[in-house]
Amino acid sequence: MIHIFVGTQAEYVKMSPLLWRMEAAGLPYRLIDSGQHADRSESFRDELGVRAPDHVMGGRRSVDSVPAALWWAAGLGRKLVLRRRLARTVFGGRRGICLVHGDTPTALVGALMAKRAGLVLAHVEAGLRSHRWLHPFPEEIVRVVVDRLADLLFAPDGAAADELRKRRVKGRIITGSSNTVSDALRAALEPSAAGTTPSTTDTSGGTRSRRSPRMTHQPRPAVVTMHRVENLYRRHRIQALVHTITRLAQTTPVRWYVHEPTRRALGSAGQAGLEGSGVELVPMAPYAEFVRALARAPFAITDGGSIQEECALLGVPVLLWRDRTDRPDGLGENAVLSRYDPAVVEAFLADPERRRRPPRLPQSSPSREILEVLAEWVDG
Repeated sequence: MIHIFVGTQAEYVKMSPLLWRMEAAGLPYRLIDSGQHADRSESFRDELGVRAPDHVMGGRRSVDSVPAALWWAAGLGRKLVLRRRLARTVFGGRRGICLVHGDTPTALVGALMAKRAGLVLAHVEAGLRSHRWLHPFPEEIVRVVVDRLADLLFAPDGAAADELRKRRVKGRIITGSSNTVSDALRAALEPSAAGTTPSTTDTSGGTRSRRSPRMTHQPRPAVVTMHRVENLYRRHRIQALVHTITRLAQTTPVRWYVHEPTRRALGSAGQAGLEGSGVELVPMAPYAEFVRALARAPFAITDGGSIQEECALLGVPVLLWRDRTDRPDGLGENAVLSRYDPAVVEAFLADPERRRRPPRLPQSSPSREILEVLAEWVDG
């Protein structure tokens, strides 16, 4: 049996192409939701055409603060004590292989549970490193731990595979042609998806779609997001970004997609100041709607690793509001790592268009490559 362990928006987005293909091929799998983004998971699944999970953990509220994360982790940690009960409740008493994705707390919890239950562990998006334990935190630690535990490591490219070999991981390393986000991005941008979420006609065999509003704002606004712990809990970094955005809004339309933790970190005064300067503050949008806005944007400012990848595939200029990044995508081309240096920020904003590159979505399908390996684990 193939067990898919997810719980965040990024995990749903990046694993959905694999789930579409499994559905189309009629391959059985067990979907497990960790509850990390509990109050939004249903909307993610509805938008992406992913079926309801077989097992849901956690409570009804998302884990979007440090205290909430500690409470959530403690609750799930208790499940590790009784091995047989864990195997029966979380994994349905079925052996096989469990896939976790990326560097989230969900990936770490899923990895520990899979190993405790005696399952083979596969890590999708393995091998990424920033080589700084606390930048980003806790993502860097999660990646190293999960890579050490994994029996099967799906590296998105040759550089990630080389990193795994340097660290002498014990698991089998499989080098992919790209990250699975390229499959999700291609589906979201296909012509038949205009005004809707990605059609799954060609990539998944599914039929579900959900209408989302068309983008009509003119001129096209720059896209801003910020949600990482390394920024949310550094007041001076938030203030520096707000200052940058308010100045930028004097000459350029700006749309800031605000995560709920970011909204709390900004506070009512910060939000009022941004809106007063002309910045458009909007809630997080459905994936297809967001990436189409990103594709049309003059540039983006973000601390998101997935958005860095998407901008690299789209050729969109992007300023990374980070000190370090674990992803090489676009660096030295369309992407600039700010390191919070005002001189770097000013140089980027002076002429972001010179960073634009042609789109370069790969023709290969990394989710299909993963599925070909996983097929041997299907027990009927």
